[in-house]
Amino acid sequence: MTYSELACELKKMYQSAPKGETTTMIRLFGIQYAAQIKACGHSAVDIVRLAGIGESYQAEVNKGMQLAKYVELKKKF
Repeated sequence: MTYSELACELKKMYQSAPKGETTTMIRLFGIQYAAQIKACGHSAVDIVRLAGIGESYQAEVNKGMQLAKYVELKKKF
């Protein structure tokens, strides 16, 4: 995935998050796309900025990326 595709997916997950689960969906993005984020050559903060969501969410993306090596998704989002 390219940098802009990752940002689009993050924005989509942010906007479609169930009420009260925005942070969870941001972390899920980090879990689901950890390898692609690392490979794209841009930082989580760059992706968050391009997605147009609050910059503070970069910490949540990073948390998800850290969790990626310990968890497995139950279903694709």
